[in-house]
Amino acid sequence: MDNKFNKIAKIAAGVLGLIGVIMLVRVMMPGDEAFVGDSQEVLDMQNSVLGPFVSFTIMMLYLTAGIAVLFSAVNLVKHPAALKKAIISLVVLGVLFAISYVMASDAEITGPNGVYIEGGEEGATPKMVGTLIKYTYILGIIGLITVVWGSFRTMMSNK
Repeated sequence: MDNKFNKIAKIAAGVLGLIGVIMLVRVMMPGDEAFVGDSQEVLDMQNSVLGPFVSFTIMMLYLTAGIAVLFSAVNLVKHPAALKKAIISLVVLGVLFAISYVMASDAEITGPNGVYIEGGEEGATPKMVGTLIKYTYILGIIGLITVVWGSFRTMMSNK
């Protein structure tokens, strides 16, 4: 069963890779100059050449993300200890996100000289942007501390 699945997966990957190469060649054939300009002819060529390539790329992104989520979910169901760790990790990430949300401001966005920036109305959007920026800072600091701690432990254990 596993061997059969591997053969099918290899064939499918080869077919998708071949389609990707064909589309890449289709994009490269007209040359750079063919895509420059605003005329209707140029726009039609851009849509006919780049449109399918972009659609294929988006399809591949969704397909690979779906497969990754599916196999992760199956693996978590098969290994309850890993499921417990995953739930704990998600709860910790949720708590860090909640802390970021509380720390974020929902005030209107102004530039360095105090001038109001267009599109920066107070409300939910600036609050979410501020939340995600602070969340990124918190996760970055935790990552940096983890790397430094791991390096320190390695140095101390290799006496």
